[in-house]
Amino acid sequence: MTRQIVLDTETTGLETSLGNRIIEIGCVELRSRRVVSEQRWYLNPDRDSEPGAFDKHGIKREFLADKQRFPQIADELLKLLNGAELIIHNAAFDIGFLDYELERAGRAERIAGLCSVIDTVSMARRLHPGQKATLDALCKRYGVDNTQRTLHGALLDARLLAEVYLAMTGGQSALGLESAAGSVGTTTAEAALAELFGGPLQPLSVIRASDSELAIHRERLAAIEKKSGAILWQDAVIADVQINSPAAVPGP
Repeated sequence: MTRQIVLDTETTGLETSLGNRIIEIGCVELRSRRVVSEQRWYLNPDRDSEPGAFDKHGIKREFLADKQRFPQIADELLKLLNGAELIIHNAAFDIGFLDYELERAGRAERIAGLCSVIDTVSMARRLHPGQKATLDALCKRYGVDNTQRTLHGALLDARLLAEVYLAMTGGQSALGLESAAGSVGTTTAEAALAELFGGPLQPLSVIRASDSELAIHRERLAAIEKKSGAILWQDAVIADVQINSPAAVPGP
C-alpha cells in the first residue's frame, strides 16, 4: 500500500522570487488510513519573516537561529518523501518552496519526480463547489477541532489536514477488502475490518419487531391503502413482515 505523507510548511513570506525561505516542515505519515509517525523540522532561513507571514506563524528569527539549515536535512526529508503520496493543502505553494530550497541547496531532485500529490484544496472545491476551501473552513465542515490553531504551524496544520482528509475520503476507501484473486474473501474482509476498527468484530445485535409493533405496522398500511386507493408494494411488505416475524425467523 502506498505511503501517504500529509505535509505542510511555514515560510518567511509568500514568494520565493523575493528570497523567502521555509522555516518549518511538518509531516504526518499515514498507513492504512492510520497515523503511524510524525516528523517536524525547524529551519534557520538566515533572514527575517515578512510582517504578514510572522503574524500568521509567530515564529521568531531568534528561535530559529540555532536550527539546522535546509541542506542539512535534505537527505532525511527526501528519504521520507520518496515514493510516497503527498497530501497537501494548496500543493503548488508548498511544492514551489520545497523545489526552491532543493535548487538553492544544489540538489537535482524535484518533488514531482519523487512523489505523487493530492491537493486537498482542489479536492474540496470538487466536493463542495462554491464553498470556502480553507483549512479552517474544512475543519468546521467535517467537525475537526481546530481551536488550538491560534497561529499557523506546519506540524499542527498537517495534523489537522490529516483528520480533514480522512473525513473527506471516508466514503471512498476500499478498506483493503479485495483478496489477491480480486474477489472479496470472508477471511480477508473480516481481517481488514478488524484492523480498521481496532479489534475483533463483535456479532451484530438483531432487534426484531414485536407482535404489537407488527400490528401497528399493518394498521398503518391499511390506512395508507384506504387513502390512496392502492399500495403497489404491499404484497412485498407483507411477505417481508411474514418472513421476518418472530414466529417465522429462528432466534440467534
